[in-house]
Amino acid sequence: MGSVSLKIGDGTARFKRASFCSSAVNILMLFSVLTTNLFALYAFTSSPKDHQTHLFHNPHKNISLISEHVSSILREIAASQKKLARVEKELLGYETMDISRLNIASELKLFLQHHQLPLGKDSRTGITEMVASVGHSCEKSADLLSQYMAYKVSGSCLGDWSLGQKLILRGCEPLPRRRCFAKSVQKVGLYRFPVSLWKPVSEKILTWSGLGCKNLECLNRKKLSRDCVGCFNITSGYETQRFVKARGKNDFIIDDVLALASGGIRIGFDIGGGSGTFAARMAERNVTVITNTLNVDAPFSEFIAARGLFPLYLSLDHRFPFYDNVFDLIHASSGLDGGDKPEKLEFLMFDIDRILRAGGLFWLDSFYCADDEKKTALTRLIERFGYKKLKWVVGEKTDDAGSGKSEVYLSAVLQKPARV
Repeated sequence: MGSVSLKIGDGTARFKRASFCSSAVNILMLFSVLTTNLFALYAFTSSPKDHQTHLFHNPHKNISLISEHVSSILREIAASQKKLARVEKELLGYETMDISRLNIASELKLFLQHHQLPLGKDSRTGITEMVASVGHSCEKSADLLSQYMAYKVSGSCLGDWSLGQKLILRGCEPLPRRRCFAKSVQKVGLYRFPVSLWKPVSEKILTWSGLGCKNLECLNRKKLSRDCVGCFNITSGYETQRFVKARGKNDFIIDDVLALASGGIRIGFDIGGGSGTFAARMAERNVTVITNTLNVDAPFSEFIAARGLFPLYLSLDHRFPFYDNVFDLIHASSGLDGGDKPEKLEFLMFDIDRILRAGGLFWLDSFYCADDEKKTALTRLIERFGYKKLKWVVGEKTDDAGSGKSEVYLSAVLQKPARV
């Protein structure tokens, strides 16, 4: 998410990163110190010899002159620090959040304070203090963030989950931790795994506050996304046939895809996985899949968890919290669409490539291509990674919402190459 400097009273909590930018700032600071010291040396040594003798006979004037020189140096340092602060902001690209304002919650100030390590500098990492992590875009939503952090310690958290999600969708991610108790719903009637994969989920264990629909019947009548039309109906309808029965040439059968894998498939990651059906089908094949989702217009995370699956509550603007080269399979669909910003999709694709192991499969499932230009741009982007095309299908299919309109989709199974 970048770096952020948070001003706390007369101090600054800075989230640092070792980069070219920070090195440049350090060099500028060193140059400033050297310049001011050379200026001081010149000031004290540039006077003529007879003038120096005169100064020794006038100690008061000598002290006055030294005082002027010191004041001049201090002014120069102050000006340099201001200039460096501006340069640092331009180089690192972060904003500052002045949380000394009166309307900032005290809990937010406390969370962002520096905490010195009890034993001093850590010999392994080199750090001397712990600082809190918070998204740099939180500065743009300071008032909303303060509202999120306004609560009684050890009491109930004010507001519902939708306030936190609103901040996440505005780029304020990760959110700060809180010292309050979130509202909890009694989870009754849960089935044991794997029976839970296809059993109805009780509406009583789902959180409906902040949502337009208040029951599953309402959700199943809506087109929540291109990949979620009636996706909460896991006992009948198309959701029970997904990935095991094809409706068109763009729909790949899950067993056919798994047969293409080299080295086997053990763990996977599903991006924008709807109600978790892909993860459920993989679980039946002894493959563990993490499903990335947010609760946009529906309680996706709770529903997926109720099926005995692993939901990851994270926006696609956030760097995936996984180490490099760990997944055997990554499944994604139209949720990858970056809108009118192709560079957003490019950053996302590089992060997908980072967490996928060499020889692993990237399954692009029915990606909606609004026009030929978008299809061409996506194709060129994929080809930059040098993946082997195991399956590649561009075809048309009818809109799932029932409009009868024919739309163009790209489906592909790609294998990541080994890179030295």
